[in-house]
Amino acid sequence: MNGLAAPYDQVAARLARVLKHRRTWARRRGISCFRLYEKDIPDQPFIADWYAGDVVVWALDRTRNETPEDEERWLDGIHAAVVVGCAVPPERVWLKRRRRQKGRQAGEGDGQYERLHRVGAEKVVEEHGLRFAVNLSDYVDTGLFLDHRPTRVEVGTASAGRDVLNLFAYTGAFTCHAAKGGARSTVTVDLSNTYQAWSARNLELNGFSPGPVHRLVRADCLRWLDTAAAAGPVYDLIVCDPPTFSDSTAMAKPFAVDRDHPWLLERCARLLRPGGILYFSTNSRGFSLLGDPPGLVGSEISEASVPEDFRNRRIHRCWRWTRNVERIAP
Repeated sequence: MNGLAAPYDQVAARLARVLKHRRTWARRRGISCFRLYEKDIPDQPFIADWYAGDVVVWALDRTRNETPEDEERWLDGIHAAVVVGCAVPPERVWLKRRRRQKGRQAGEGDGQYERLHRVGAEKVVEEHGLRFAVNLSDYVDTGLFLDHRPTRVEVGTASAGRDVLNLFAYTGAFTCHAAKGGARSTVTVDLSNTYQAWSARNLELNGFSPGPVHRLVRADCLRWLDTAAAAGPVYDLIVCDPPTFSDSTAMAKPFAVDRDHPWLLERCARLLRPGGILYFSTNSRGFSLLGDPPGLVGSEISEASVPEDFRNRRIHRCWRWTRNVERIAP
């Protein structure tokens, strides 16, 4: 009926069913971007996200051995299935190849920030009353991590009247939720000029202006934390979502969250006022927490922090701690 050969006709049918349901589900929640497909069919390993009428598709590695020609035919088949199943024009499907980078230790990153093209296919999407700019074409990721949607909502609710710090902030989505939630002030720290400009745009899209109340700080988070921690507790809520691995030349030394998180969390704990909250998240597949940060009590909230449109319930891990002591020893 749809002109697609097997198995792509099955993929298209699956996408059509899920999109019909998720559109209604998303409309009720006030969101315009969500996950459509996540390796639902075992021999079709790709991920597809809906962005308000555009579909971003990440094709993953297949286990079978195949020629480059076989791979191209598979990618063409996926593209055609998405066009048919989602009823969108071919130019509104953004197909990307996602492979683990070679030469890195297992679990130490997948190059998600690499620039791909300079097409500049940007649009504004909605999430729980907020607006965010996304780039569908130029990077492996779009500028909005959909798996952190529930935690962003929680941070927004918890930010009322608080001074909020957003570390490794990417494009500032947590900051925007905090500002909308009534934060007294926000500080957004990231090393990238590109992402800080993106954060500024996201703030402005939501009626907030970068400045003394909502400060954007371009800095290596690790160096910045080391200096800031000496000043003592000045924040009521901290969001810390570091990369799994980074060896940016602008950083003092390479960072690996599996190895370096105790130091990172100890510095964050020093910056929290009594009663303050720390949210920490990681995408490291083999992550093992080496104890609670000093002076903080809390627990893992991973299951509740993954949105219901995600099949992979381990896409990230997330903790929430509260500072329960007046002073944390240096």
